[in-house]
Amino acid sequence: MEGQLTVIHRTEPAHLAVTRTAYDTVAVDYAEIVKPVELTESPLDRAMLTAFAELVQAAGGGPVADLGCGPGRVTTYLDALGLSVFGVDLSPAMVAVARQTHPSLQFSVGSMTALDLVDGQLGGIVAWYSIIHTPPELLPVVFAEVYRTLAPGGYLLVGFHVGDEHLHLDRPYGHELSLDVYLLQIDHVAELVSQAGLTVTAQLVREPGEREKRSQASLLARKPMS
Repeated sequence: MEGQLTVIHRTEPAHLAVTRTAYDTVAVDYAEIVKPVELTESPLDRAMLTAFAELVQAAGGGPVADLGCGPGRVTTYLDALGLSVFGVDLSPAMVAVARQTHPSLQFSVGSMTALDLVDGQLGGIVAWYSIIHTPPELLPVVFAEVYRTLAPGGYLLVGFHVGDEHLHLDRPYGHELSLDVYLLQIDHVAELVSQAGLTVTAQLVREPGEREKRSQASLLARKPMS
C-alpha cells in the first residue's frame, strides 16, 4: 500500500539466547573458578598467544578484540603483552564481572555474529575457546565478521576443543541450565577460515593436559594485505 512502511524484524540465532542465559547465570562462579592464563594454559597455548601478540605488533599494532572474553583473563594477558586490547562478550553479567575485575580495560556486550565495529578497524582478533558454542553451520557468519572487521594484514587467533561431537551440558559450573559445546576438527576450521578470505599461517594440535579429556587446537590466520 502506498505510503506504508514495511518493518523487518530480525531475530538473533537461537543459540545466542541460550548461551547468554547460561553465562549470565554462572558468571560470578565462573570468574572464581577460572585462573589467570599463566596458571591454566599450557606452554604451547601461551606460545600461540604470545606469537599472535608479536605478529600484531610487527604488523603495526592496532586495536585487538578478544571475542567471547568472559571475565577478561585472556584480555588482561594480551594487555600485559603490550597489545591495545578490548573485550567483547555475549553475556552482560560476564562483562560486568570483567569491568569490575579489570577496570583499566574496556569491555562491551556484543555478538560474534554481528559485531558493532566498522570495517577494517582491527589489527587482531582472538576467539579463545569462544566459537565452541556456535553451531558449526553458523561459523561462516562468525568468520565473515572477522574478515570484515580486520584491517588488511590483521591476524586472527582461534582456540577450540578437537573432535566431532556435539555435547549438551546439563549442569555447567554446578548450575541447572543448558549449554551446548561443539567439538571441531582443525582441518574443518582451517577450511572455513580460508573460505572467509583469510590465509592460515599456523595450526597447532596438542594432546590433552592433565585435567583435559580431549585434544586442543589453535589456529592462526591473517587477512591479506590486498
